[in-house]
Amino acid sequence: MSAHVSCQPHSHAGFDSSDCPLCSGERRAYADDARRRYWQCDRCQLVWADPSSRLSPAAERVEYEKHENVATDAGYRAFVSRLVAPLQLRQAPPARVLDFGAGRSSALAALFRESGYAVRVYDPFFAPDPTALRARYDLICLCEVLEHVDRPRGVLQRLWACLDPGGILGIQTQRLISRERFKSWRYKDDPTHVAFYSDATLSVVASHLGAKLELLPRDVALLSKPLG
Repeated sequence: MSAHVSCQPHSHAGFDSSDCPLCSGERRAYADDARRRYWQCDRCQLVWADPSSRLSPAAERVEYEKHENVATDAGYRAFVSRLVAPLQLRQAPPARVLDFGAGRSSALAALFRESGYAVRVYDPFFAPDPTALRARYDLICLCEVLEHVDRPRGVLQRLWACLDPGGILGIQTQRLISRERFKSWRYKDDPTHVAFYSDATLSVVASHLGAKLELLPRDVALLSKPLG
């Protein structure tokens, strides 16, 4: 079960794989498998796949179109509820919600709408509405999205700018535990997964954004924007 979606078409022009795509720190070799080489940032601890191994946008879309998750599927709804539920506890309807990287059929958007929230969706392949990225929100959700983003710093900064003071950026992505566990980690074997976050990495993200970070069980992280 997954809610894998794309969040941005890849743009490799001018991309320097020697720099961390999150904080521009220096890279160091982290791991290799039969398909890809992985690097780790010495500053924020992000692990990312070498850009030379990444799929083209066309091939990436083919992968996403294989996914059979639909908004009415009970298991899929339970999966995304791991992010939806804590956000609903912190922001009541009719708060404004952006589902970023929504994919073809968003159970997350459906759950929020059913509870009275005002929801917009954005996905570069399936819902490429640029006006959604110029609006303001109380909640922005990246549910199984951030691991697909090859240039996360720009994406996170743009979304943070769309978030009103007091709002929350909610992230659901499996967190990296250790190099030893990475070797047999099935999460990295999805060819559309290109970046992997640990608790330490998310702490750096929060620091750079000026956010309060809550690390919740089962791969959920909430970054709250200060009121002042």
